[in-house]
Amino acid sequence: MITNKKPRSSDTDSIYMRDDRTEMSEDDDRSPSPNSITHDSSPTRTYTTGSGPGTGPGSSSVPEYLAPCPDQVLENVLENVLWFLTSRKDRNAASLVCRSWYRVEALTRSDLFIGNCYAVSPKRATSRFTRIRSVTLKGRPRFADFNLMPPNWGAHLAPWVSAMALTYPWLEKVHLKRMSVTDDDLALLAESFSGFKELVLVCCDGFGTSGLAIVASRCRQLKVLDLIESEVSDDDVDWISYFPDTGTCLESLIFDCVECPIDFDALERLVANSPSLKKLRLNRHVSMGQLHRLMVQAPRLTHLGTGSFSPSEDVAQGEQGPDYVSAFAGCKSIVCLSGFREIIPDYLPAINPVCANLTSLNLSYANVSAEHLKPIISNCHKLQIFWVLDSICDEGLQAVAATCKELRELRVFPFEAREDIEGPVSEVGLQAVSEGCRKLQSILYFCQRMTNAAVVAMSKNCPDLVVFRLCIMGRHRPDHVTGEPMDEGFGAIVMNCKKLTRLAVSGLLTDRAFAYIGKYGKIVRTLSVAFAGDSDMGLKYVLEGCPRLQKLEIRDSPFGDAALLSGLHHYYNMRFLWMSACNLSNQGCQQIAQALPRLVVEVIKHEDNLDMDENVDTLYMYRSLEGPRDDVPRFVSIL
Repeated sequence: MITNKKPRSSDTDSIYMRDDRTEMSEDDDRSPSPNSITHDSSPTRTYTTGSGPGTGPGSSSVPEYLAPCPDQVLENVLENVLWFLTSRKDRNAASLVCRSWYRVEALTRSDLFIGNCYAVSPKRATSRFTRIRSVTLKGRPRFADFNLMPPNWGAHLAPWVSAMALTYPWLEKVHLKRMSVTDDDLALLAESFSGFKELVLVCCDGFGTSGLAIVASRCRQLKVLDLIESEVSDDDVDWISYFPDTGTCLESLIFDCVECPIDFDALERLVANSPSLKKLRLNRHVSMGQLHRLMVQAPRLTHLGTGSFSPSEDVAQGEQGPDYVSAFAGCKSIVCLSGFREIIPDYLPAINPVCANLTSLNLSYANVSAEHLKPIISNCHKLQIFWVLDSICDEGLQAVAATCKELRELRVFPFEAREDIEGPVSEVGLQAVSEGCRKLQSILYFCQRMTNAAVVAMSKNCPDLVVFRLCIMGRHRPDHVTGEPMDEGFGAIVMNCKKLTRLAVSGLLTDRAFAYIGKYGKIVRTLSVAFAGDSDMGLKYVLEGCPRLQKLEIRDSPFGDAALLSGLHHYYNMRFLWMSACNLSNQGCQQIAQALPRLVVEVIKHEDNLDMDENVDTLYMYRSLEGPRDDVPRFVSIL
């Protein structure tokens, strides 16, 4: 069963653009604004009037207008129109109209989105899109988060940052996810882009506090530095102190994943010198007493990650500690709360003053009970996003259902990700949420037992669901009341939730469940399967019935070569397929590689099984304009 206690903050098309347009640079002295494409004036020539050829005393010069080329008029108009086209999907369609539209769309693009760093080369991307100010780049597939991919697989930032340094001197924003980033990469990034403003690293690794220090010291216009679920090595460098001593432009600073201690005095100075700071998420080395001091410095915060949320060690027993309630009361703008690491639940009521305005609350690191949660959640009437551990039990979820009528997203993570225990949440909590939170659009729910009736109820009570991920921990677990497979529950989800685009299935499932998905999941784009399925027919139903499927990830399921070959017609339309611990053979994977030469077929071996044998440990397939990559590690074979 795939489990992940830590929450994660989930397409390479031939065209790359983020869904929402980012702000253009205001530093017009550094470059022409990409919003002001140069338009050539209409061509003219001068002729003279009068009786002679233009030299007599009565002659006068009059400009003669020559009509511009029709194609040039079209491109000029098109440039102005395409600036308002923000949807990646719409831009993709526009670029396919003709060569002229293809060229103009590239000229007017400011945001570059690449869903797989191996789907296109840095050279190809940077030569086509020359006016980019924001880059979003994704590397390893999602299953790498669950230790299903050996370390050092790839997804290196180095070739990308080198290409961008040469082509995009006005680059302002870089968002990376599951990429291998080195300190040298961060140094080159900081040195190459004088107006750099935003760096977001999600689930990245390979860098340390030395690289962060370079970014802090050299990127003087930096507004956003967000480190989310990334692995940061401790180089004994106090990176916080490298920010400018004078005022900064910081608007967001997130470092809750950084495990090494920080210089709190430097952090306090930084917060005081950052008048625009709105988002601050602290790591576990920041105590409640220190949090109190920061909140006094920055009452304007809208997003706060609290750090450890345990009392300061420097407060002697019997002494009066800081007034945490007053500190939260002074931060009237807070709408998003997270953190609460190493929490002492008795201190949780301190957040009561901000609960009424909260739209997002993340307690996924806080081991709190329903008894501690209920007084807090009863004040969160505006809550739209709620992440929590299953330690709140069904009783806590019932309290959420009674109060949070505006809830859009719920994630319930396991405190103990074990199969041999009877978990604290069940179908009771799921059904309560479905009955009380009718506006729910996304749910991730870990549990040890579930019923078809509860899942069917959710499909009927929450028809606007876009994401439904039910992770029943324990292999092949049926409906724990009837003993039947969970087919009807998942079938109801795909039948009744017409907006569903992401689905994760688990528990005891037969081919019937996959037949439902193939028949009704016509807009499903991402499907995750774990420990489920009867035969190859199950996967065949999905591959033949889900035309929008982009990402398919499967582990520990009985699907073999016949199932794999049934998707030949669809693989070029998908971003990737991942299959691990299934019944695949090297010969079956070779057939795919021969039939689809523009598909990269990687066979990944575990470190203790590097000899090529007939059985395939892991198959990872993805489309690419470049063919096989050139940084293949020894445990990867590209067929």
